[in-house]
Amino acid sequence: MAEQANRLRKQLESANFDPQNYVKNLSQQSDGDRDLQEHRQKIQTLADETAQNLKKNVYKNYRQFIETAKEISYLESEMYQLSHILTEQKSIMESITQSLLSTDKDETAKEMLAAFPKDTEEVKQRTLTTLLEKVEGCKNIMDTPGRYLVYNGDLVEYDVDNMAQLQKVHAFLMNDCLLIATWLANRRGTVKYKYNALYDLESFAIVNVKDHPPMKDMFKILMFPESRIFQAENSKIKKEWLEILDETKKNKVTKEKHKKEEVEVPNSPVRPEASVSTNPFDDKETNPFDSEEAVDLSLEWIQELPEDLDVCIAQRDFEGGVDLLDKLNDYLKDQPVNLRVKNLRVKVDERVRQLTEVLVFELSPDRSLRGGPKATRRAVSQLIRLGQPTKACELFLKNRAAAVQTAIRQLRIEGATLLYIHKLCNIFFTSLLETAKEFEMDFAGNTGCYSAFVVWSRSSMKMFVNAFSGQVFDSKESLSTAAECVKVAKEHCKQLSEIGLDLTFTLQSLLVKDIKSALQSYKEIIIEATKHRNSEEMWRKMNLMTPEALTKLKEEMCSCGMSSFNQYTGDDCWVNLSYTLVAFTKQMMAFLEEGLKLYFPELHMVLLESLREIILVAVQHVDYSLRCEQEAEKKAFILQNASFLHDTVLPVVEKRFEEGVGKPAKQLQDLRKSARTIRVNPDSTMSQV
Repeated sequence: MAEQANRLRKQLESANFDPQNYVKNLSQQSDGDRDLQEHRQKIQTLADETAQNLKKNVYKNYRQFIETAKEISYLESEMYQLSHILTEQKSIMESITQSLLSTDKDETAKEMLAAFPKDTEEVKQRTLTTLLEKVEGCKNIMDTPGRYLVYNGDLVEYDVDNMAQLQKVHAFLMNDCLLIATWLANRRGTVKYKYNALYDLESFAIVNVKDHPPMKDMFKILMFPESRIFQAENSKIKKEWLEILDETKKNKVTKEKHKKEEVEVPNSPVRPEASVSTNPFDDKETNPFDSEEAVDLSLEWIQELPEDLDVCIAQRDFEGGVDLLDKLNDYLKDQPVNLRVKNLRVKVDERVRQLTEVLVFELSPDRSLRGGPKATRRAVSQLIRLGQPTKACELFLKNRAAAVQTAIRQLRIEGATLLYIHKLCNIFFTSLLETAKEFEMDFAGNTGCYSAFVVWSRSSMKMFVNAFSGQVFDSKESLSTAAECVKVAKEHCKQLSEIGLDLTFTLQSLLVKDIKSALQSYKEIIIEATKHRNSEEMWRKMNLMTPEALTKLKEEMCSCGMSSFNQYTGDDCWVNLSYTLVAFTKQMMAFLEEGLKLYFPELHMVLLESLREIILVAVQHVDYSLRCEQEAEKKAFILQNASFLHDTVLPVVEKRFEEGVGKPAKQLQDLRKSARTIRVNPDSTMSQV
């Protein structure tokens, strides 16, 4: 038969198998319906075996499926990061290209200046005055001495969020500021524009916006936390705006640098003469302005530091921004503090606040939770470098809590409770283990944050137990299923010990209430079932009818620990015990085994009292039957059952309980002594028990 099945399997699995020819040949060879029915049965059996093997393979490779899905998720995150890095690299290459073009243009401009000198500042100021007469609301612009026009032109402003066109503007670039004016719909005389905003050149950064047709020829002005996007008429005008804005900003920095040097140089030789005071009442404290020249803040990288920080924040180059801050802190570490240093600190602190806000947003649960704990490493490490490990720890743990909660919420509730619990434990404890390893890596130098992680672990365990109890205990599963589920959770919990985290006690303390209720509920079920069987007790020997049934019963009793059960079996298929007592023994031993799987010290008295109450029902039933039975033969049979209960069942219960718990139970010993009194003196009662 097996050979025919293998031959049929090979025939169906062959590459050139043709179902139509197969059916045609089969119908020709068969003698009638019976052959076709038999062949159909063979194919159905083969299909069932194939489906069973497929199901086994799915369960066997289930963990590999989960790991593969996680690897795909990590790969997706890494591809996203790689795409982001490539975009940054492309923007850097574009900026390098533009700087090279700007250098060429500067050389050409110098040659043009040599041939055709530029207008004087006086002419530029007159030109600016003439233009500003056309702008409503900017009469005080020319109050600043030395201000003149550098460049101006029409632009179109777009919304930063949805790239919708907002308004048409006219921009006036001066040597120290940028004026934005909007077009007036109803002109009044020579007035064409209305004042909108005035920005100091140091207060904003210029960023080139990559062309994405139809959105092209755009550039962005960053005034953190705000930004504005403008579109030039064509690429040539856009290029002129970018180059002239950059050149004007540099010229202003250079001019201010020269002014400071001119002020500082003549004052330097005077200081030694004033260093000695003849007045004994002079204050010994130094003026903070006296040390102003002790700190050299004229270095180019310091002058451009606020703007460079703005660019780093805009381009999400968090590491570069923090590197600049570390470089500045190292430079100013041993330097005296004066007014210029304080002013620089104010500007830098504002950028630090903006950088911190961006990093906090990166770690917020509203962001994508894909990529696992490793995806948060970049933002966390930079927050720690900024001196905010506590905030980094809080945000990291909130992010991981949201990720774990989302994973549990997305887990589909299967029909089989044990299968669902396996998935739940695998997701939760794997996430907890990965989070712990990432936490240990990120906060290795901040031991004060470990207490926060322990508190977070306990709160996460509460979330897990809520989902666990809702599926296992609230759905009224059997005690054996509940015991298997708790065993799975305990085994997963022990895996955390490899990183020094033991949450077993937390798990037990959160489950103790539900397990206690389950034990008491199942105890009541056993007691009710036992009382029901006792009410129908006839005190007759069991007749199992077949040797197979007797063999099966012996195996069951042997698995329960009743090794001497064979002495109670009689000839043929008879058992010299009542059906009620045998059923009670199997049910009680099953309860004991499941209770020991659920056991931990807080449940000791609950399990012990439950066993005592269950045994007491059987003992009282035997006591009552002995006192009421008048027939000598039946009384002897009841005494034989009482002997089995006292000499076999109760010692096995005591021994198994002591093995599972680790200490003897005095209550069970006392109960066995009372049962012995019944066996020796049938006229005694159980009222004292």
